[in-house]
Amino acid sequence: MSHVTCHVLLSRKCENAEPPLDGSAVNQSLADRIDALLPQTQCTRCGYPDCWRYAEAVADGRAAINRCPPGGEGTVAHLAELTGRPTLPLNPDCGAPAPPMVAVIDENWCIGCVICLRYCPVDAIVGAPKRMHTVIGSECTGCELCVAPCPVDCIRMVPADVRLADIECWLAERAPRARERYRRRRRRLDLQERERRRRRRRVPSMSQRKADIDAARTRVRARRPRPAGPDTNG
Repeated sequence: MSHVTCHVLLSRKCENAEPPLDGSAVNQSLADRIDALLPQTQCTRCGYPDCWRYAEAVADGRAAINRCPPGGEGTVAHLAELTGRPTLPLNPDCGAPAPPMVAVIDENWCIGCVICLRYCPVDAIVGAPKRMHTVIGSECTGCELCVAPCPVDCIRMVPADVRLADIECWLAERAPRARERYRRRRRRLDLQERERRRRRRRVPSMSQRKADIDAARTRVRARRPRPAGPDTNG
């Protein structure tokens, strides 16, 4: 893909930027355009929970434009152009830039613990309890968040199948899909959490259970016929 084509792709991403999931209104238009330029790895290396929160912070002036190692110097340059800020070298506190990587699970060591599924921000890992897991390579963002939690160290990062000259365009092409998968996962987790809270509200506390049992016993006693008294007419 040519540099011109890649530049057009990035421009369209900014024009077609979608609103955030949480509906935040903090400098939203600029934040949307910044988010459209980020690689959507959701790796948290920038110091924020996800790419959107980082975009919000940049738009609001709370974060510098050089905190995205996966995007590299190219992303810094695009953010500088968009925001009118000077270009900066990547912040080393956020980690060193590296070629795109994807996760791979060693099938011989996977124990099916499902722990890694909880950490993948885009649901790129599939599997079931006590069954082998696998990574959907085309959906993996290379965030590395699944590596450390694995109790048997069966996950490793390998270079993505992309030429060095095509990395920026490769990231730009994959970002919209990664953003959508991340938002879909957040919506699902939010629904599950609301359902758990609803169920907890329906479960009575121990004190309420005791009160209900005492009330039931009282009602049963009230319905029982009273024993006849002694005959005093004999």
